[in-house]
Amino acid sequence: MIYPDRETAPLSLTQRRLVQAGTPQHPSMNSMTTEPRSSGSERRQARLATARLARELKTIGVMLQIYCHDHHDSAAQDGAGLCQECAELFDYARKRLAGCPYGPNKPTCANCQIHCYGPRQREATREMMRYAGPRMMWRHPLLAVAHVLDGKRAAPPKPRAPARSEAVSRQQTGSSAER
Repeated sequence: MIYPDRETAPLSLTQRRLVQAGTPQHPSMNSMTTEPRSSGSERRQARLATARLARELKTIGVMLQIYCHDHHDSAAQDGAGLCQECAELFDYARKRLAGCPYGPNKPTCANCQIHCYGPRQREATREMMRYAGPRMMWRHPLLAVAHVLDGKRAAPPKPRAPARSEAVSRQQTGSSAER
C-alpha cells in the first residue's frame, strides 16, 4: 500500500526492531526524513514508494548489512549496521534506484540494458551480492525468493529518451540556421 504522507506509513519490521532496540537508523534508510526537495527529487522519491522498488531497496539494504557485518565488523558502524563505505554504497544505490528510467517495471540490474552504476560501484555491488545472496536464504528467505523471482522476469524494452533529445536537435538546427 502506498502512503502519500510518509509520516503515516507503518514501520517495516526492520524499522520496528530498530525503534524497539533504541538504535538510530542510517539517515538514508529513514523514511521519515522531511527535508525540502525539488520537484524532480520528489518524483524520484515517489518512485521508491512503489512496492516493487521499495522491496528492491530493502533487499539491497539487507544484503549490505550482511556483507558489512561479516567483512567490516571492526569498522565504525552506524545505527543500521553499515560502515562508512557500505553506507555510501547504499546511498548511491538508493539514488540510482530512484532515478531508474524503468520505474516500477525495473528489471534486476543483471538483466538491465542500461548500466547506470559506475564501474567501481558496480564491482562493489557485484562482490557484495555474491557474498550476501546465498546467505539471504537463511536470514531473509522471503526477500531472497522475491529477488530470485525478479531476476527471472523478462526485461522490458529499453525506455525511449524523453522529448528532450528532440529539443536539443531543434536547438542545434536552429543555431546552425542562424549562422
